[in-house]
Amino acid sequence: MSLITVERKILEKNDEIANLNREKFRFKEMFTMNLVSSPGSGKTSLIEQSINVLKHKLKIGVIEGDVQTNLDAQRIDALGVPVVQIVTNGSCHLDAMLVRDAFQKLIDLDLNLLFIENVGNLVCPAAYDLGEEMKVVIISTTEGDDKPLKYPAIFHNSKALVINKIDLLPHVNCNVDAISKNAYSINSELKIFETSCTTQEGISEWCEYLLSMVK
Repeated sequence: MSLITVERKILEKNDEIANLNREKFRFKEMFTMNLVSSPGSGKTSLIEQSINVLKHKLKIGVIEGDVQTNLDAQRIDALGVPVVQIVTNGSCHLDAMLVRDAFQKLIDLDLNLLFIENVGNLVCPAAYDLGEEMKVVIISTTEGDDKPLKYPAIFHNSKALVINKIDLLPHVNCNVDAISKNAYSINSELKIFETSCTTQEGISEWCEYLLSMVK
């Protein structure tokens, strides 16, 4: 009982800060996406491809979350986009306070779109609101087609699903239709994209969606 009470208090405090974050993002007219996936599903690669397509149409910023290292932030920085690295030193998710502090380094920039790349994990990030307008869950074809059934919370709490690495379909035991069916059984309103950051398949459709979400 005490553990449940402590967890509830932690989430309540997080939600308070998340709502303040959301107010700041909206005041700045900045559309914010929280990207969540297992490690290696291609979050950073998808952000890179999005930047390459949209950097002349939108002003984009990135907050990178990792357990260790700033390697992903270096990749984003090489594209000439403002990026802030959060190193959690072992924590399996970002929280609203970490995002609030990171955003202070971007707050004076006139950004249209902010990507928050969460720590690679499909469990903990589902419970933590960061102040984003929407969560996006990313899975790769190398993970199989049962991920939505195994980790329903993140699919329920997301507005879009990106099925990445579809160029590998001939080489893996994965059925994209089954992924979509399983995902829709959890959340019938999911917007689903099929992408390959290697062949660029589906990237233009994904970027058109991003443009439509930025007011």
